[in-house]
Amino acid sequence: MRIILTGGGTAGHITPNIALIPELKRRGFEIHYLGTQTGMERRLIEPLGVAYHAIRAGKFRRYLNLKNLTDLFQIMRGFADSAAIINRLRPEAVFSKGGFVSSPVVWAAWLLRVPVIIHESDLTPGLANKLSIPFANKVCYTFPETAGYLPPAKAILTGLPVRENLLRGDPAAGRRICGFSDPKPALMVIGGSQGSVLLNNAVREVLTQLRERFNICHICGKNGVDPALNNLDGYQQFGYVNEELPDLLAMADLVVSRAGATTLFELLALKKPHLLIPLSKQASRGDQILNARSFEKQGFSKVLPEEELTGATLIRNINQVYESRAKYSEAMRQSRFANGIEAVIAVIEAVIKSKSKS
Repeated sequence: MRIILTGGGTAGHITPNIALIPELKRRGFEIHYLGTQTGMERRLIEPLGVAYHAIRAGKFRRYLNLKNLTDLFQIMRGFADSAAIINRLRPEAVFSKGGFVSSPVVWAAWLLRVPVIIHESDLTPGLANKLSIPFANKVCYTFPETAGYLPPAKAILTGLPVRENLLRGDPAAGRRICGFSDPKPALMVIGGSQGSVLLNNAVREVLTQLRERFNICHICGKNGVDPALNNLDGYQQFGYVNEELPDLLAMADLVVSRAGATTLFELLALKKPHLLIPLSKQASRGDQILNARSFEKQGFSKVLPEEELTGATLIRNINQVYESRAKYSEAMRQSRFANGIEAVIAVIEAVIKSKSKS
């Protein structure tokens, strides 16, 4: 069987697709990926040996901007590119993870009568998925609350696909990568793929106090590395990690993170106690706040609003989570949706089977 995957723009629209690829291959699927020419998705997908097809794409914006007009033509070109590729490949299904590159692919698949399955990671659908849902056969989702935002006949709660290699990390290797030699517990700080200036500054404000209790692995974004801190004992900073991530997460006794859905479900799958600092509404559409509050309600997380973030509140909340780490780990062990790979692929196969009968 042949399937097209699409999604891009940020890691959250790509890594769940990456999580599905090994199992899709094991089940005999021939996989093709549609993404932009220069986007992050191309850099992450091509090394996996998946056929990659570049299409043009325009970005959707919720605010008035002249680029909305020029990007409209790029969206139309992306639709034409997608239609030509789908018509040539004739896949059994298209699976869309969202992001602005995905909507033209979904529309073209619908026009060519190819079944479409969409996955929504966040608690409320993003703009690209909102524009795609009317053209989808099924919509997989991750948070129980999301059901209220979706057509009941299309919505299926699956959880989020999590990359299998993340579950096979080696804590000793993680300590070697960071150069940690003493037995203090490891604190991992994840500021997102672009880094977080506010979070980075708060961590460094109380670095001396944090290092008294923890070894600190700080993923601070490509522009967030401070050369003055490169040789500080018990502190290792990275602009970006990829192959090292499973070992670093295995090493971590506690994680401080933004609240992107992919990261949340990776932490859930690993049962890692964590403190969430979601992006504020001033910096986003508020999806991370809703994601974080859902996890907090389920007993998985403690949440520190970005508006309350200071060095003092950060260290206080870190200590509180660490002291209660067993409680958070146990709550996560009770979850039925730690990894959605099997559930999502079951939806894909069911849609393909239904289409073949019609």
